Amino acid sequence: MPEYKAVYRPAPVVVEGAHLRDYDALGRQAASDPLAFWEGLARELLEWYAPWDEVLDDSNPPFFKWFTGGKTNVVLNALDRHQHTANRNKLALIWEGEDGSLKSYSYFALNREVCEFANVLKSMGVKKGDRVTIYMPRIPELVMAMLATAKIGAVHSVVYGGFSVEALGERIEDSESKVLITADGGYLRGKVIPLKSIADEALQRCGTVEHVVVIRRTGEPVHMEQDRDYYYDELMALPIARADGPKCETEVMDAEDPLFLLYTSGTTGKPKAILHTHGGYQVGIATTLKYAFDLKPEDRWWCAADPGWITGHSYIVYGPLILGATSVMYE
Repeated sequence: MPEYKAVYRPAPVVVEGAHLRDYDALGRQAASDPLAFWEGLARELLEWYAPWDEVLDDSNPPFFKWFTGGKTNVVLNALDRHQHTANRNKLALIWEGEDGSLKSYSYFALNREVCEFANVLKSMGVKKGDRVTIYMPRIPELVMAMLATAKIGAVHSVVYGGFSVEALGERIEDSESKVLITADGGYLRGKVIPLKSIADEALQRCGTVEHVVVIRRTGEPVHMEQDRDYYYDELMALPIARADGPKCETEVMDAEDPLFLLYTSGTTGKPKAILHTHGGYQVGIATTLKYAFDLKPEDRWWCAADPGWITGHSYIVYGPLILGATSVMYE
């Protein structure tokens, strides 16, 4: 271990206002009764449609199940519950594009966009348990696509917008995705990445996708296949997007129902899908973001990851929204 010559302690005012002031005490509490520890955090940090029957089912290792019998949905905590508090008027997402463009969404506005897009997905036949692949640049619609998919009980698979035709194709095929959400292109370090062209080539290699939703980001001309490809803005302008006013009921999910698939990089072999569920995942990320990063509702929080990675899922999208903070995303 390196020998550090200086240790910088936080100012007393920071310590006084921290969520966690005695790390060792918390560690002892967790070690002495882990199930009571996690059950307490699940009650403290989240709302549930119905409580769980058992905190941990470890009868079939390594297939452990958390909060079995509990009913929830990540969107219940990331968006729905904020609509009934002052948070509805608070900024949920601040976005800056590589070209300097700016957009911001309150919790109310983000919820409205998510509900409308969820209605669009339902009109395409997407239902609970269906898989949706998301292959996009870091733009607000990526966040909305994730939340809309989760809201209706479908399973999202976000593929990093810098991945190749082969990488995208094999992830779509393996997940048997019904819908692909992409963009005409994306900006990355001053270059335009032709996402739609890459997606078109990938789709020639797999036959499960029935519909493709395309966000206009760069304005590049792209091929649009009739009866398969649709522009996002045109879909959102249709009456189906505002079928309920605009509202969309959040699907009640079991704690162990799948939330998303996220594939390994594939650098050492065939990419493998890691499955995360609604219940335990929420408890874990809300806990780490609140206590390890000391995130407070008044904070504006920036995570430099990409939503294509687990850090982006947890600390750009779901974690900050669950805790009612403001997430900052840069393209």
